Amino acid sequence: MPQNEYYAHPSSIIDEGCIIGNGTKIWHFSHIMKACVIGENCNLGQNVVVSPNVVLGNNVRVQNNVSIYEGVVCEEDVFLGPSMVFTNVINPRSAISRKSEYKQTLVKKGASIGANATIVCGNTIGEYAFIGAGAVVTKSVLAYALVVGNPAKQTGWMSEYGHKLIFDKMGFATCIESVDKYQLENGAVKKIISMSKKKSQL
Repeated sequence: MPQNEYYAHPSSIIDEGCIIGNGTKIWHFSHIMKACVIGENCNLGQNVVVSPNVVLGNNVRVQNNVSIYEGVVCEEDVFLGPSMVFTNVINPRSAISRKSEYKQTLVKKGASIGANATIVCGNTIGEYAFIGAGAVVTKSVLAYALVVGNPAKQTGWMSEYGHKLIFDKMGFATCIESVDKYQLENGAVKKIISMSKKKSQL
């Protein structure tokens, strides 16, 4: 294992053959298994399991009691809430091995998954999507979408700062915490960089 500068609590188990980025913290009773890749500045809470071949991007936050199974890929800035659940087999049976049938679940940049939510495998959670606590996601979720319930249904749209977006008749909305503006067009949301923000970057 590369000798990167990360912190692992003495009670955690780090298998050989995994890659862990600088600044990452791994807390009590967690198990990081071989051949997984964890990016920089991640935080993995108590009792977290990261299975082989899982990929976590930079700045991923994993709360307590989360198991991230083989087939899961989380891009950077993803938040996984306490005790949320991934799956990787559609039709599991104890007596039948289906290791060759693992399905990929992709959680894209900036998405948040609330406490006790369940993500059925084979789906994609779009950029900055927001999965409400206890939701059961059975199909892919659009970027910026807010979904809640069992089965999860979309009830609105969220900004990158985590605020519900209210669109006007022209299909535009502004995040209450930032200068970012968004446009709703053809059933999808995209962010529009405001002029003031562009000027601040000059």
